[in-house]
Amino acid sequence: MMYGSAIWPVTLESGDLLLRPIRYRDKREWSEVRSRNSEWLAPWEASNPAPGGRLPSYRQMVGSLNEQARQSTALPFLIVERTAGFHEPQIVGQLTVSSIVWGSAMMATLGYWVDKDRAGRGIAPTAVAMATDHCFRVLGLHRMEINIRPENSPSLRVVEKLGFRDEGYRERYLHINGEWADHRSFALTAEEVPEGLLRRWLRG
Repeated sequence: MMYGSAIWPVTLESGDLLLRPIRYRDKREWSEVRSRNSEWLAPWEASNPAPGGRLPSYRQMVGSLNEQARQSTALPFLIVERTAGFHEPQIVGQLTVSSIVWGSAMMATLGYWVDKDRAGRGIAPTAVAMATDHCFRVLGLHRMEINIRPENSPSLRVVEKLGFRDEGYRERYLHINGEWADHRSFALTAEEVPEGLLRRWLRG
């Protein structure tokens, strides 16, 4: 198993798009983007099923993600884009590789969201391809899984564009927006993209 600095932190790049570690000092910009996208993201938001359960604060979320990264069980990225007129790349979404399992499984799960104003420009599939390639080609993982609600058409188009296999329904799989929700499970293995997922995606 790989630990700590062996896999994290890392920044990935393709053109003007970057995946970089989420930081405590990103709170103001992250919160502004999330606020603008609250209605867009609400139907797909994870929720806490415990009675009176609340989601963690931004600081708690980043602290938890950083601890998972130190334990080599997660890669918590922000999706940022170089934009004309701005000194620093702007936050356009978030992508987390989580539930990394080493040993005989060598697999992980990936989740993401993108600013509604940037949707439809290829940001999500490019980010997913970048992260998947890193996991396959650098970390040596074998399988990447993405679970999506059947009603989430934009996310379904992302996995379709990238060639993830539909492996069927998972009933009441995750607690989303206040209720247990069915998901469709999609997966890809390293053998299916020997040339790299990003190269295949950009080639069209």
